[in-house]
Amino acid sequence: MAGEDSPVADAVRDLLSPVIATTGAELLDVEWVGGTLRLVIDEPGGVTTKTLASVNRLVSPVLDQHDPVPGRYTLEVSSPGIERPLRRVEHFRRAMGEQITVKLIPSVEPRRVQGLLAAVEQDQITVEAKEINGVPLDEEENQVIRLDDIAKAKTVFEWGPTPRKGGKGKGKKKKSKASKSKQQADSADDAKAAVGSHPNIDGNGDTDG
Repeated sequence: MAGEDSPVADAVRDLLSPVIATTGAELLDVEWVGGTLRLVIDEPGGVTTKTLASVNRLVSPVLDQHDPVPGRYTLEVSSPGIERPLRRVEHFRRAMGEQITVKLIPSVEPRRVQGLLAAVEQDQITVEAKEINGVPLDEEENQVIRLDDIAKAKTVFEWGPTPRKGGKGKGKKKKSKASKSKQQADSADDAKAAVGSHPNIDGNGDTDG
């Protein structure tokens, strides 16, 4: 994909992917933005707060030893939530059959495509587009997109129709499954592990590299 990975993110991914794999989790994404190093991990059945804390404790001394991140930074370990970033070909393969949205680089038209991820090859994907550049289509059309032309992509969670208001009965309303899933995902996203044993940590979890 075009223009999304920094040298720091690449170095951290190469260093930590095999380390995190020993816990049964997978390193999905690495973000290095504004002095924050964010690791996005996933595991079968969904990420727990216990896993987040375990991975944080595991990677902290590895980062200390190899020092791939320059200067002072904050380490965050989080789950992907309902809508997952798609940055590598293996991410797209895992998302086959799901709804995705794709933003392309400025030199490519259309700039935005949303629809069903229908096929994934080594260097391109096929999307059964239902919306292009924010405009819904009357009929779906296949869009073949080169991975090198993708600036950003993610899965899209589609909410069900809003339930109609019931009658005057006094029974308690049940929460929809979608709402429950949203709450669980938000809870997992908000549960970020405390920073591990870096040698120069202040109270906010910052580190001197």
